[in-house]
Amino acid sequence: MLAELIIRNFATVDALQIEFKPGMSVITGETGAGKSVILGALSLSLGDRADKGTVRAGAKKAELSAEFNIEAIPAAQGWLHAHDLDHDESHTCILRRVITNDGRSKGYINGSPVTMTSLKSLGEMLIDIHSQHEHQSLLHKATHLRMLDDFSVDKDLSAKLHSIWKQWQQNNQQMVQLKSASEESSAQTQLLSYQLTELEEMEIGENEVEELDAEFKALNSADSIISTIQTVLNLCSENDDHNASSSLATSLSAMREVPAQDEKVKSITALLENADIQLSEAVAELRSFNDEFRADPQRLETINNRLSDLYSVARKHKINAKQLPALVADLQEQLTRFENSDAELDQLKANDELLREQYQQIGKKVSANRKKGAKKLADEVNKQIATLGMPNAALAVSLIATDSEKPSQHGLESAEFLVSTNPGQSPQALNKIASGGELSRISLAIQVITAQTTHTPILVFDEVDVGIGGGVAKVVGELLRELGKKTQIFCVTHQAQVASQGHNHFYVSKSTGSDSTQTSIVELGKKEIIREVARMLGGDDFTDESLAHAQQMVASS
Repeated sequence: MLAELIIRNFATVDALQIEFKPGMSVITGETGAGKSVILGALSLSLGDRADKGTVRAGAKKAELSAEFNIEAIPAAQGWLHAHDLDHDESHTCILRRVITNDGRSKGYINGSPVTMTSLKSLGEMLIDIHSQHEHQSLLHKATHLRMLDDFSVDKDLSAKLHSIWKQWQQNNQQMVQLKSASEESSAQTQLLSYQLTELEEMEIGENEVEELDAEFKALNSADSIISTIQTVLNLCSENDDHNASSSLATSLSAMREVPAQDEKVKSITALLENADIQLSEAVAELRSFNDEFRADPQRLETINNRLSDLYSVARKHKINAKQLPALVADLQEQLTRFENSDAELDQLKANDELLREQYQQIGKKVSANRKKGAKKLADEVNKQIATLGMPNAALAVSLIATDSEKPSQHGLESAEFLVSTNPGQSPQALNKIASGGELSRISLAIQVITAQTTHTPILVFDEVDVGIGGGVAKVVGELLRELGKKTQIFCVTHQAQVASQGHNHFYVSKSTGSDSTQTSIVELGKKEIIREVARMLGGDDFTDESLAHAQQMVASS
């Protein structure tokens, strides 16, 4: 639902803030009062093209903002979520447009900057402006198929068709990717085999690089290590003149000779005894290491050569030498996958055949629903068209089989609404109809019939009563009011019979000063609505008869 429209410095509007209600809202006013300005502002907020001429004279920029409640429009909710523009859970969506006097333009959705394409895409989900081709979804063939399906195709059947198509699409993408990879698999397999053979022949241990690095560092400093060990042994026990072991023994002997030992002396003696034991153990370990450790130049050279080979192959593969075992595992996995690709491709091909078969079965059932529904929809719409002052017009729903062998998310055919407006005239596409009034009334008939089975966005009908008489105008008004019970309707009209049917009534007026023109719009109360309908019936010179007639028309609605 369109809840509010704010217009600033646009065309002949200085500032307007209009709040709207559900139901059918009528917009009336004298010719040239600026009703088109209101619709133009709404169209621009939905992404229509703009130029600097849209900015009010003397102003730097025009600002247009349309606030919608999209609680009942799931497609719009999904679009906002997919584009990360649903900033809260209030179901409020604000489309804003700023146009500068040099023709530049910016668009915003819920406060976030967006492209005009995004603004237009969302706008088409929110509102249809009939007679402004940029927003007539009925001019798009995709809309025809959607409306036909909503009218005639079982919902579960339609969902199943889409599900099978989605599965086929995913399977087909995998198959295309695998086929592409298979074309290069021979050369790739040879390369992987060569790389893996080279690495496997080296028999690289799991932590070999780390272990060899540690041993290399030890052997490389063997002389220094041996010298250090001998020095420590001399200091601890092997220096005849002075060593730690003999000094500790002398100290212990002296402490044991202390007379009348108290607890503190005993504690010190015990610590020295422990130190003597630990020193003896350290000396034993030093002697053992000294006996076993030898400088080994040959082993050092062997390790150096092995590390050189490992680091060289690592540089070749542009990795750290410690990652070589992981590389071997990865290459083995890749080679296995390539070797198994033929079997995987065969499975995908089998899935493709099965899904295509299932798609055809469901598609044929959907096609049967469509064929039956196309005739029923055309018959019901044609009855409605006849009541709208177009007795010679007829709608036909054409089903066109798709040429592509690939499954489509839309089924085995497309649909198009064709119309002939005169006897003997061959049916043509809706966008070939010359008269905007004819197109609006045909669109109205289609919307009325399909409104029971599809979610219809907000509808704006711009002078759908052009070229029709009072009796037909009354029918148009009644249809619009009935449609307004299910969706929000805006109707710009010059016909009193249509205006009297509105749930809400807005009056557009224009005032002209010496150097400016100002358009304004106000919502009318009940008495004001009667006077406006009377004006539309007989002009500004009201009579008791015209007022009574207007009151009767409004009351009967």
